[in-house]
Amino acid sequence: MQVDFQTHPDQYRHWKLQFDGAVARLTMDVKRDGGLREGYELKLNSYDLGVDIELADAIERLRFEHPEVGCVVVDSAVDRVFCAGANIPMLSGSTHAFKVNFCKFTNETRLFLENASEFSGLKSIAALNGTCAGGGYELALACDEILLVDDGSSAVSLPEVPLLAVLPGTGGLTRLVDKRKIRRDRADVFCTTSEGIRGKRAVDWNLVDAIAPRSKFDALVGERANELAKGARGGEGITLPKLEVKAEDNRREYKFVTLEIDTAARVATLEMRAPTESAPANGDAMQSLGADQWSLRAFRELNDALLHLRVNHLDIGLVLLHTRGDKANVLAWDQALEDHQDHWLAKEIRTYQARILRRLDLTSRSFFAIIDEESCFAGSLFELALASDRAYMLEDDDENVTIQLGVANQGSLPVSTGLSRLEVHFFGEPHLLEAAKGLTEPLAAQDADDAGLITLAADDIDWEDDVRIAIEERASLSPDALTGMEASLRFPGPETLESKIFARLSAWQNWIFQRPNAVGPEGALTKYGQPDRPTFDWRRC
Repeated sequence: MQVDFQTHPDQYRHWKLQFDGAVARLTMDVKRDGGLREGYELKLNSYDLGVDIELADAIERLRFEHPEVGCVVVDSAVDRVFCAGANIPMLSGSTHAFKVNFCKFTNETRLFLENASEFSGLKSIAALNGTCAGGGYELALACDEILLVDDGSSAVSLPEVPLLAVLPGTGGLTRLVDKRKIRRDRADVFCTTSEGIRGKRAVDWNLVDAIAPRSKFDALVGERANELAKGARGGEGITLPKLEVKAEDNRREYKFVTLEIDTAARVATLEMRAPTESAPANGDAMQSLGADQWSLRAFRELNDALLHLRVNHLDIGLVLLHTRGDKANVLAWDQALEDHQDHWLAKEIRTYQARILRRLDLTSRSFFAIIDEESCFAGSLFELALASDRAYMLEDDDENVTIQLGVANQGSLPVSTGLSRLEVHFFGEPHLLEAAKGLTEPLAAQDADDAGLITLAADDIDWEDDVRIAIEERASLSPDALTGMEASLRFPGPETLESKIFARLSAWQNWIFQRPNAVGPEGALTKYGQPDRPTFDWRRC
């Protein structure tokens, strides 16, 4: 079964999105029989990937289609239950690869919600009308404020360690101590207390921001939502239509993106094309172009292709990145976003581009940028080369093959650590970084190599053999070792909450999901809901 990541509020099965002026309400009402596959029921607002695909879509639409909204209230339609977290039978019945990709997508979605607060002024409130456990509380932690009904029984909890022998998979541990500044000893007690914490203690420990009895809870939520909504951007939104894609077994063709799969070689080719239309002259022109403008549409298509590759083609280990078109057009569209950055839509598009490039950074595939005669690795598309694990560039006698830096390479599209990709590329080499920032003219292969911007320059005699050998060698290596290596090498320098979350997911949750104490025949995740208890191997590793 292939997973489709495109949806629309008219197609939602698990969420309802409503609007009241500057306040939106996103209500979780998960359909028990609405799982992505058979074999489990989504009880108590527990969720699977399908539920989270709708959530991600809703957040994206709030940002682009409703700039008049300043606060979204995330609540539940299920009586006395906010969310029981990720569905346990779904997890226990899923492959290891699916579990990891599921956790990665949910992490990205919650970070997208926090990103909306920081960059778009879209604040969020988790209105907990009852039980809030595991991934449900991790969703709440991603909101700006958490409000809990005080009825003597409703609690928040992260019970994964005591009940399932795994870790919270969506950044919960990191947000407790880094974001909400909960004392480490208290966090330790909380994460090993399966029944959770309620009422005044939840407030005292900063697990929630406020409590109210059921009779006053709606009034509290409304009061806080109206206060937070005062920071709404305003303006008229744009519509995000479904992307047009011609999909075949091993090929996806969009307007600006093509993804081709070579299953025998375990290699994919991902091509992005430059715009052919002139860049918008001002914010109003940008607004009138809506979602069809290159700066947004091309990156929406890249996003869909990456998600498709992640979940539906697990055997593909190497992605060859190509670009095609006129570099000048790419630079002109980048410059338009820079010139009109005070316009809400320009700011939102650039933030979106940064998010999708980070999704590429966090995709567990090797990426090689292939820079040849028809390439247009410039500006925002040169970020693809900087994000790649290697960049190979053809050296031609006429110096027609060039790369070019622009305003998009100066820090507006940061990686998860907050650094620009140039800063990551030249980490520890400030003299090369400063020199590169001053390079604005097209650079042929030898100049690009001298500047340290590519991995290898090869002339037309050696080009095909050098690239072929590199591809064959990479495809022959262990995907497990490569995933760990790439995740370690791609993020030098300082850490942020975002980079910590993904580092821990890659290193710890990935490992724990394969341990017999969790997923073995007698493991806690396997035995969950059964009368007999799990059996643990008590040796620490």
